[in-house]
Amino acid sequence: MIERDLEGYAGQPPDPKWPNGARIAVQFVLNIEEGAESCVLNGDDQSEAYLHELFGREPRLGERDLSVESMYEYGSRAGVWRILNIFNWNKLPLTAFACGLALELNPSVAQALVAAGHEIAGHGYRWLDYRHIDEAVEREHIRTTHKCIERLTGEREVGWYIGRTSVNTRKLLGEVSQVLYSSDSYSDDLPYWSYTPKPRLIIPYSLVNNDVRYLFPNGCASAEDFFQILKDAFDLLWLEGESQAKMLTVGLHGRISGHPARAMALLQFIDYIQNHEKVWICRRSDIAKHWISQHPSAGGSS
Repeated sequence: MIERDLEGYAGQPPDPKWPNGARIAVQFVLNIEEGAESCVLNGDDQSEAYLHELFGREPRLGERDLSVESMYEYGSRAGVWRILNIFNWNKLPLTAFACGLALELNPSVAQALVAAGHEIAGHGYRWLDYRHIDEAVEREHIRTTHKCIERLTGEREVGWYIGRTSVNTRKLLGEVSQVLYSSDSYSDDLPYWSYTPKPRLIIPYSLVNNDVRYLFPNGCASAEDFFQILKDAFDLLWLEGESQAKMLTVGLHGRISGHPARAMALLQFIDYIQNHEKVWICRRSDIAKHWISQHPSAGGSS
């Protein structure tokens, strides 16, 4: 249990000192996974069974599920472009959690992200549950993803989010020197430092302010539902920000929020927060660099 930190900031979090005195940092994440999911065409033994519209559908063993494949393809063919257009119209930055194979299969998305000045963070080579994958294979996937991002974008990723981690993920990412932060945590409203196995900045992610809520039986039935979740989270954090600034993360997927009816929630929320003062809309890499400068690791170099 000594590896778990249940106390955190103990009710007295540090002042993040966001730029220009912002009361809240808002960070949008676009997950790019389409093409990297389970599929027999990728050499897997079953079809994808996770985060698609047919909740509870069993994976098809040894064969393709063309319906599920096409739901993922909507994200790469149409949805991702609708979301990128929304951010381009508003001249706002985002962070992409990108699977290496997904970028390789759709390099035009990688080019569009770079052209717009968005951040690309590592999301594993495949959109798989790494709990069942050998340590050596996971290490190779991290290495391959790093090379893929650098080859397709000319940039090196500084952040990582695997999502479905293994017991080895934290150690393996600790072997990559250029990684500034990890987001495989959901445990706070501010960044914090982890010291196992060595100093690493954690920028927590969210599965609450996340469009996966559309795909749960007790989740969002409409864009209005999702907008209300985001608005409520923003309103409370913005009020708290008068004395203690915080961070809000919003998770998006092309195959989910990229659908027209759902994209309306994103448009409305962006419009809503831009009508507030002292809001810093940024990339995760911006948060990482700012936090390291204002609150450096107590254990030396990150």
